[in-house]
Amino acid sequence: MSAELPWHAAYPSPRGAAPSISREELLQWITDGKEGGKDFLLVDLRRTDYEGGTIQGSLNLPAQSLYPTIPTLYSLVSNSSVKYVIWYCGSSAGRGTRAAGWFADYLEDQNDKDVKSLVLTGGIKGWAAAGPEYTSLMNGYDASVWAK
Repeated sequence: MSAELPWHAAYPSPRGAAPSISREELLQWITDGKEGGKDFLLVDLRRTDYEGGTIQGSLNLPAQSLYPTIPTLYSLVSNSSVKYVIWYCGSSAGRGTRAAGWFADYLEDQNDKDVKSLVLTGGIKGWAAAGPEYTSLMNGYDASVWAK
């Protein structure tokens, strides 16, 4: 018997690592209304572990279905005022870094230097653990999920 391959094995590995953004910096962007709050897009990559809340304004695009939709997402982003796409999952150590890398690769392939792909350091777990200043900016926040 062979071991089942992980979902991401069907896709190429990102060519490089995308830069990260700290939760402190993202909090400032949100609370200061960076460019009216319209110049960044938050993408929550969770699927089966999508519980406990999400950062306000995030789009839920499960990582398992993301890769084939990157051209469509890019088309939407490039025809908007979005300058940063910020990716996160539970801890942003697997899906978050992979998605940010894939999108960064796509931006490079399009020779797009105006949009940046960033990964949220610590993911949603780090965000939820950082205290009320952060959890107050979550939709559907459920403290019992994060107490596990």
